[in-house]
Amino acid sequence: MLDCVVTDAKIVNHTGIFEGEIGIRDGRITQVAKGISETTDRKVSARGKMVLPGLVDGHTHMEFPFMGTVTADDFESGTVASACGGVTTIIDFSIQPKGSSLLETYELWRKKADPKVCVDYSLHMVIREANQANLNQIRQIIRKGVQSVKLFMTYRRDGLLMSDINIYRIMKEVAKYGGVVGLHCENNDYIECLVSEFLAAEKTEPYYHAKSRPPEAEVEAVRRATTLAGFANANMYVVHMSTRGAMESVVEARNRGLDVYAETCPHYLTFTENMYRGLAAKNYVMSPPLRRREDKEALWLGLASGQIRTVASDHCCFTSEQKDLGKEDFSRIPNGVPGTEVILPILYHGVSRGLISLERLVQLTSYNPARQFGLFPRKGTIQVGSDADIVVLDPKKRQRLSKDNLHSRMDNSIYERITVTGFPVLTLSRGRVVHEDGQFVGKRGGGSYVPGRPHSVRPKDL
Repeated sequence: MLDCVVTDAKIVNHTGIFEGEIGIRDGRITQVAKGISETTDRKVSARGKMVLPGLVDGHTHMEFPFMGTVTADDFESGTVASACGGVTTIIDFSIQPKGSSLLETYELWRKKADPKVCVDYSLHMVIREANQANLNQIRQIIRKGVQSVKLFMTYRRDGLLMSDINIYRIMKEVAKYGGVVGLHCENNDYIECLVSEFLAAEKTEPYYHAKSRPPEAEVEAVRRATTLAGFANANMYVVHMSTRGAMESVVEARNRGLDVYAETCPHYLTFTENMYRGLAAKNYVMSPPLRRREDKEALWLGLASGQIRTVASDHCCFTSEQKDLGKEDFSRIPNGVPGTEVILPILYHGVSRGLISLERLVQLTSYNPARQFGLFPRKGTIQVGSDADIVVLDPKKRQRLSKDNLHSRMDNSIYERITVTGFPVLTLSRGRVVHEDGQFVGKRGGGSYVPGRPHSVRPKDL
């Protein structure tokens, strides 16, 4: 007997679209067929809708201490928002507290997340201290399923800036064990110089946040990072890429035979730098900042062509009150915006406009991130043996992306004025319904930690 059958389904996978039914038992997909005759406890009709693999949001910051405060969403509220947006797995960034080891950081994040997560999760590791003890623990955290590390090429003031020599050292060590190195790519010295000049001229408004982090700061850092990845023979991943020039640099690196990939985010696909001229400008402060229309259009083309591998939220949200920490100084505004709940509707809007195909949407949001971070085939696809992580999307449902319709703890929505057509109406996480018709119906702690597997494993090392 099956626990659940999804019937009348237009199933969208990374390889194609087909009509059929999905049988689920004990949290796994046991059948994908034209018709399923086996008895079941529950039938879910998807007539007139689309059935996709649950999204893998490869970039979230829940309970993240940053710029003098902590992100507004914890692992409970943040994953409630994820579930209501069709995201069934998040990969969160565990950030190394000063003086802590990588293993201590891993345990700290597990203690934070395990009792609260409402969908499944995995972890990245932010390394901020490249001492020998931490380098020695890279092998151990990869064995625990933390398959990727993140390094910052900026944020000196916040103790995150990593020097080129230490980026290279970490890349070499991670490459030994088949892991991935993610990089926040911006030229720190250039940014610090511009910030100082603007503040000295009493130009303190959020508008100057974007002006102090121009496109060339990202492009230069991406080029430098890909060079280091070539030296170290590392698998490298550019997080939250925002510019055409950075994308072209990634393509050039791949053409040289390097394993270099990139993600972008819903906000770069939706807004431009004009948002920094409005009354709510502070709410759009993130890094890298919003860019020109030409960059936004180039990113959509990059998604369609496969030059950009994934779309992730960079869900790193701060309330209006928290943003006011930089009321007198734009460089003090906590950097980050919400986004885990809007990945699917923003990308489906691109499908409706003919910018990307449905199959590409699944590749960008499920299949590719699951493969990139070692979660495939458990995650990222609808096939026998995979977790029953499924989202049902109603292509006709109109939804305003307002604060009142979203589920984060935020007191505002940067998408407030946007209404989309095409929205998730049901989410299953390992066969359990966790979201239905805009309501979260799962439970706190219902999710589990899912370890990632490295890309290549040396048996003698792991």
